[in-house]
Formats: sequence, structure tokens, C-alpha cells
Amino acid sequence: MMEFTEDCPDVFERFRYNEINSAHVEDGYWMFYEEPNYRGRQYYLRPGEYRRYTEWEATTPKIGSFRRVHHFQ
Repeated sequence: MMEFTEDCPDVFERFRYNEINSAHVEDGYWMFYEEPNYRGRQYYLRPGEYRRYTEWEATTPKIGSFRRVHHFQ
């Protein structure tokens, strides 16, 4: 289990691990990306519990980067 509170442009470089099988978003909104540097398919996560990566509509648990969503336009 890991807790994230800030953006991460490259999950594997930072943690040597890039599979996120479940998530619990306590506060705010987050965007997961399949590739590093906020590229590739995007997954929008609202506050709540995601017991499996398929609950955020991913086909694989591989996450390359993630960041908090600050502005809606």
C-alpha cells in the first residue's frame, strides 16, 4: 500500500513499480495516465474506492504517471 499526495510524472522511475491494482481517492480528483509524462490513455478518478483497475475503466493495471486535477474548463 502506498499513499500519494502529489503529482508523479514517472511512476516507475520514482517507485520502481508501475502497476496500481486498486485506489482509494480520499480528496480531490486525479488523472491516471498509461504512459510516463502524462501521456497515453487517461483515467479520471473521483473521490471513492476503486477495488480493481477495471473500475476506472482500465484494461491493465499499468500506470505511467498521475496528477491531481486542479482546474475544469
